Amino acid sequence: MKPWYTRYLLSSIAVFIAFAMVWWMIPEEEILVAVEKWKGVCWVGSRSPLDGTELRNLKSTGANALSQTPFGWQSEVNKPEIRWEVNAERQWWGESARGIQATHDSSQVLGIMNMLKPHLWVRGSWPGDIEMLNEGDWDLWFDNYKGFILDYAKLAEELKIPMLCIGTELEKTSEREEEWRKIISEIRKVYSGKLVYAANFTEFEKIKFWDKLDYIGVQAYFPLTDKHNPDLDELKSGWEKQLPKIEKVVRKYKKPVLFTEIGYCNTIDAAIEPWVWPNERKEIEFSEEAQALCYEAFFETAWKKTWMAGVFFWKWYPKRHEREPDFTPQGKAAEAVMARYFLDD
Repeated sequence: MKPWYTRYLLSSIAVFIAFAMVWWMIPEEEILVAVEKWKGVCWVGSRSPLDGTELRNLKSTGANALSQTPFGWQSEVNKPEIRWEVNAERQWWGESARGIQATHDSSQVLGIMNMLKPHLWVRGSWPGDIEMLNEGDWDLWFDNYKGFILDYAKLAEELKIPMLCIGTELEKTSEREEEWRKIISEIRKVYSGKLVYAANFTEFEKIKFWDKLDYIGVQAYFPLTDKHNPDLDELKSGWEKQLPKIEKVVRKYKKPVLFTEIGYCNTIDAAIEPWVWPNERKEIEFSEEAQALCYEAFFETAWKKTWMAGVFFWKWYPKRHEREPDFTPQGKAAEAVMARYFLDD
């Protein structure tokens, strides 16, 4: 005869297993349902003013959102100095305050929502490598970054832009939770719209300040395969491996998700390392089909999630150019896929 405590131990284990199964089998609708569905693109600021056709062409795809990206400049990843000018004469028109306002006002008339998404441009590197070497430089960097983002927060408030991205892919800085909480608090004092941070796909699970923002933002350049020319089923399988990671963060913070960027080049290796820049793909065979299948796989998986509040495809030019390869879906099979889902949804 088994000891009495064995029966209670087994019962406790059974209850625990049953509870765990029920928890993970809760329908997504019970986790979180986003109240909006932004169908967006990452708008490229133009050198000169728009003539009016550019935004109407975007609207015809079913898009109802765009992000605008002005820049600040950092000369070295380990130096705290940041340079920016909200409205400098030498800026491209579309990245200046007057261009941002004109683009916002013109797109608003068409029912297109704007997100202001300032980026840091780092010479010879990318924002994910920004890391100071001592505490004094960290203090200076955060002071400089606060000045940079607050200037754009004030601009967004002045122009009534409804959404602001407070940072993009600043992976080695976002570990410093308290500094970011202070910046968010300062932004809230001058800006009344919704806030998101654009975390790299390698970063979003580590962020601890999602509770202070309105969205979980992901730069969704997840690798989906290790093969050239994958088929749709393989790409969808790649997404199914990634989505539980996002869902875990949604469960914890109870916030909807924005894919603040996602994109694929028109090359046969598009889904292997989607983040690789076009100029590093010069020797790779072009493929509109591979790019279009990557779009299809996204729409057939991640886009259907109830916690998905929107997507912004990288990238969309006011005037399409002929430089190839490139991320833009414009004039390619991927644009037809995007428009089909945007118009049907």
